[in-house]
Amino acid sequence: GSALLDLCCGPGRHAVEFAKKGLAVTGYDFSGEYLEEAAARAKKKKVSLRLLRGDMRGLKFEGEFDAAVNLFTSFGYFPKFSDDLRTLKGVARALKPGGLFLLDIINGDFLDNNFKARDWHEQGDHYLLEERTDDRDGVFNTWTRIPKKGGKILERSFFTRKYGKKRMSAALLKAGLKPLKFWGGFQGKPLTSKSIRLIVLARKGR
Repeated sequence: GSALLDLCCGPGRHAVEFAKKGLAVTGYDFSGEYLEEAAARAKKKKVSLRLLRGDMRGLKFEGEFDAAVNLFTSFGYFPKFSDDLRTLKGVARALKPGGLFLLDIINGDFLDNNFKARDWHEQGDHYLLEERTDDRDGVFNTWTRIPKKGGKILERSFFTRKYGKKRMSAALLKAGLKPLKFWGGFQGKPLTSKSIRLIVLARKGR
């Protein structure tokens, strides 16, 4: 089957489904725990995955894949734009001439139009407080997990760079990937400023 790179494959939910379709899937992730979960999932579903651990900024592949995917907002967390560009250039190098890249992220234009500085969520046995600080480049997030019945309060901070259609197109082109089509969701809806997701299909030059 065709060779597919699942970049930031996580616990292998998508990678296993691709493998079931007959693709030769390489799952790549920074988390060893996620890769162990992916291996267990593949074994349970009786499919074969090649699983590799590494930093997405340091991809070493050269013209190996027919296609690559990066799904469920696994892109745009590095403080420097140059790191995002390094990642995209690594994807371009990894693809064969004419290879395709599908990227799925939060729509930056939606974030601009629907910014909330604070949100509370009730999730099972805990509450989740989401606090955000917005600037032109992205959003600084702090998530605080508060148990309902006492216990350790957990806090996590991270940055998300905002990519709308224009900015994403420019970044892809700079990396050697030509955007072919944008969508506002996996149902195939057109991308608008009201779309929560931004999905783009790009191609490496032949």
